[in-house]
Amino acid sequence: MLKNLENYKILLGSKSPRRRELLQLLRIPFTVVNIHNVEETWPEGMPACEVPQYLSGIKADAYLAHLHDNELIITADTLVILGERIFGKPGSADEAMEMLSALSGKTHQVITGVTIASHRMRDSFTAVTDVRFCNLSEDEIRYYVDSFAPFDKAGAYGIQEWIGGVAVEEINGSFYNVMGLPIHRLYRQLKNF
Repeated sequence: MLKNLENYKILLGSKSPRRRELLQLLRIPFTVVNIHNVEETWPEGMPACEVPQYLSGIKADAYLAHLHDNELIITADTLVILGERIFGKPGSADEAMEMLSALSGKTHQVITGVTIASHRMRDSFTAVTDVRFCNLSEDEIRYYVDSFAPFDKAGAYGIQEWIGGVAVEEINGSFYNVMGLPIHRLYRQLKNF
């Protein structure tokens, strides 16, 4: 469907298996590339809602020197935000337990920043999804962390896993955004290249 991309070699700058799976839904050929030496930090005082797009942009910038004229790179960063508190990937089971305990019984936002870049054009956008968790017991949280080891997921959970079925009371926005890539919006933006 995206015939305008036929002259591009599409690159996905992500190690996430979920992003690979989601990008495959668009039925466009792509190659996964590793982006090295990106320090995922942001300016002090930056509003939490702006951080994911900022991080996707620095990932794209880190690869631009390697980008050929016929290539287009897609980078993304997903964070879970509760108020102004940013939840990235947990570094331990204790940190995952703490994150999920903080999210229990509350509505949080999952924000993904996406950058699409070629030498000719650049586009960045943010997708926001509100997710409400029911109250979770410590035993439920421990079961999830022990059984699913969600250490590669922002906010310490994958909505497509067990916890999505038992904890998510309500979702407002893109389900795929919560998985890590807002496919609907990405498809629309790719039409402009």
